[in-house]
Amino acid sequence: MPDGSTTLRELLAALDHTVASLVDAPAGEEIAVRTVAVAEPADLPERLDAEGALPEVFLLIGVDADATARWLREVGDRDRAHRPRVLMTKSANDSPAVRAAAHSAGVALVHVHRQARWDQVFSLIRRMLARSPGQRGAAGDHDLLAPDTDLFGLAQVLARETGGMVSIEDPHSHVLAYSASDASADRLRIQSILGREGPSDYLRILREWGVFDRVRRGDEVVDVPEHPELDIRRRLVVGIRRGTGDARSRMLGTIWLQQGAEPLRPDSAQVLRGASAVAARIIARQLDAPSTEALLVRRLFGAHGDGVDVPSVAAALNLPTTGPAAVIGFAPIGPAAELAASSGLIRLHASAFRDDSVTESIGERVYVLLPAYHSERSVGSWVRKLVTQLEQTRELIVRAAIAAPVAGLTAVAGARAEVDRVLDSPVADLTGSRVATLADARTVVLLAEIMELIRERPRLHDPRLADLDEYDRTHAADLRVSVRAFLRAHGEVRAAAASLRVHPNTLRYRLRRVETILGIDLTDPEDRLLLDIQLAALPGRGIAQK
Repeated sequence: MPDGSTTLRELLAALDHTVASLVDAPAGEEIAVRTVAVAEPADLPERLDAEGALPEVFLLIGVDADATARWLREVGDRDRAHRPRVLMTKSANDSPAVRAAAHSAGVALVHVHRQARWDQVFSLIRRMLARSPGQRGAAGDHDLLAPDTDLFGLAQVLARETGGMVSIEDPHSHVLAYSASDASADRLRIQSILGREGPSDYLRILREWGVFDRVRRGDEVVDVPEHPELDIRRRLVVGIRRGTGDARSRMLGTIWLQQGAEPLRPDSAQVLRGASAVAARIIARQLDAPSTEALLVRRLFGAHGDGVDVPSVAAALNLPTTGPAAVIGFAPIGPAAELAASSGLIRLHASAFRDDSVTESIGERVYVLLPAYHSERSVGSWVRKLVTQLEQTRELIVRAAIAAPVAGLTAVAGARAEVDRVLDSPVADLTGSRVATLADARTVVLLAEIMELIRERPRLHDPRLADLDEYDRTHAADLRVSVRAFLRAHGEVRAAAASLRVHPNTLRYRLRRVETILGIDLTDPEDRLLLDIQLAALPGRGIAQK
């Protein structure tokens, strides 16, 4: 098997029959795979037009059986070395035409459970393919304390040593890894692996019993009895914690051990507690020392040191070094944790749009690099569609900013900085759109930054405005509002008066009072410009704030 590759058999074992099952493997289950991509209906023609080899594992999302069969027949006309090796779809079991076309093309066909979440399946496959060869041995070959043990290996070893079924979850109850399931897997385990929440009645019971609180408080192994009426078997659960003291400890996740057809072994609680310590080291190692690829991606976006070795990054990530490219930033409107939890979904959609896309979470934002695209219009259309989907399907409200075209990888960090400028500005408030391009937002961004600069530096404040505000306050007047309307009407008194619903002569009187109070000439362009900037940057403190 080529270095750095994973076999189809290993991939299926990691996904588990709960999520995916093999329908047909014309070349056997030992075929090696190293790359994965997703494709939606609109992507299929472009995939066929691509030169060279296609990604070795394809996830078809939202593609019906007829379109899948047609695409497979066309794939069969390509050179064998340029065909995908594995196709994963939710329509595999429903269509003899799909099975026949896949077999004829020599492509392994895998059926994905209809309730499985594609973002979780895609993320799991990516983690599997990223594992080092030393981490991909059979479960029986793993030493529980081996330095190269990962969460997949730990789950398999723990299941073997306890006689149960294991799932390892993050603090938000998202499954990170799990052991193989058997026929005794209960409803909670199946739904958790499929990416869905457990039964609401059972989760309510766990909260009422204080299970989650007990797990969060310490290293106690909590024994949760079975609930036959909910199809829930007995399980043990322990928290994964970093540190021991309250001030230093940090919740990294949980390990759940479900009892199967046979009772758990007597020392299961002790083994589970030890596995918790191992899991804490694994997760902490991943947090403290991200992969080489992760470091390269963060450096590419300008978030991990200065400068980037473009040839090395391009070679490692298989990216073109020259444009056109696009950088998109997503910022939450509301809880930032929700966007962080959905970064995998954004990565999935980005990969469906361009399989060479790069996605990274930095702080409270998620960034996507599209190394190549056909048109800026298509990029904008995709981003707007994704923003809408996140709101409709995840109730996640985000803003997005697009930098395009970007002239190659050397300009990605600078483009991300420009995207942040847009996301930091009130563009959405002023335009009513939650998706903006740098070109669209340039005026708003620069004006917002200029206003902020003036507000932050008192020496740039015109002290004469205080006299204007004092007059408004003591005379119950609205000279500030009146002069702003005049300036916005470009000096057209009648237009400004109409907007204020006053007689033009009334406005003329007010403007003369402004000139007297401030000691300026409103016919002078420089006086008008300075006053306009000051009024915009420094809100009034009196009646004028209406």
